[in-house]
Amino acid sequence: MPKFCPNCGFALLPEAKFCPSCGNQIPDVKLFPEETKGSSQAGFSETELTFPFAVKNKEKIVSNRALILFVVFAVAAYLPFVEDTGLSGMWAFTLIGAFGALASLIVFFIFRSRAKKMQSLISGEQVLASWQLDQDLKSAYVDYLFSHEQSKNKMTFSITAILIAIVFGLFVVFVEEGKGVMLLVGMALIALIGIFAFLMPRFYRSKNLQGDGLVLIGEKFAYINGFFHNWDFVLSGIKKSKVIQEPFYGLFIQYFYTDRTLTNTEELHIPAPREMDLSFLVKKLKK
Repeated sequence: MPKFCPNCGFALLPEAKFCPSCGNQIPDVKLFPEETKGSSQAGFSETELTFPFAVKNKEKIVSNRALILFVVFAVAAYLPFVEDTGLSGMWAFTLIGAFGALASLIVFFIFRSRAKKMQSLISGEQVLASWQLDQDLKSAYVDYLFSHEQSKNKMTFSITAILIAIVFGLFVVFVEEGKGVMLLVGMALIALIGIFAFLMPRFYRSKNLQGDGLVLIGEKFAYINGFFHNWDFVLSGIKKSKVIQEPFYGLFIQYFYTDRTLTNTEELHIPAPREMDLSFLVKKLKK
């Protein structure tokens, strides 16, 4: 049976706590109906979801650590100016400390902003929809990510390895001195990139398997199985959102953002229980 906002009459998802149209709080609405012991609804965990969500704000943890590093580097940059410290006059420490302090400060501000956005999801303030993946959906999601990242990394590695071979090969052919060294350097680069390309998908697969299976969708950011995504930067936003049937039933979000490498595109394939109607969520994201 459909639910509607008592304030403005806007159609709501079954688990809505706030009306996305007028912002009115929806009282006494559980995200999912209570189930008797031993019963299950395909795609749903038996864990009851309530506001605020029991999720660690990892973005805040990173920002706090960056602030600590800023203090450490700032002290290191200052010590060479102090006499009888053992580092007096060692200006290399000042240079390293200043660079480290600046980098740490940038990371702090970036992740502090992300932490605030993540907190708005945890509190339920910016949540349009939320659900808990059961083990089968979570496994399907993790396997898809692993396969996708592995294929992408194989292609990237192949192209990079060919370019390195061409550049260093030309050096070996046309330059008399240092051929052996350049050959070894080229081979080492290919090996290093290969290790990164083939091990990182396995690392992320392990991290995703340890994820909490929670999905929180907002208009400008989302939390999926332990990872935070946002598309609220300047010159960024959603390009496409739709309901998908393959590789699993769920929500597809394609968003773009602009940085020093110009425009980048990211795609999210988010599994959802088949009993969940995602059409309203797609319309809301397209606005």
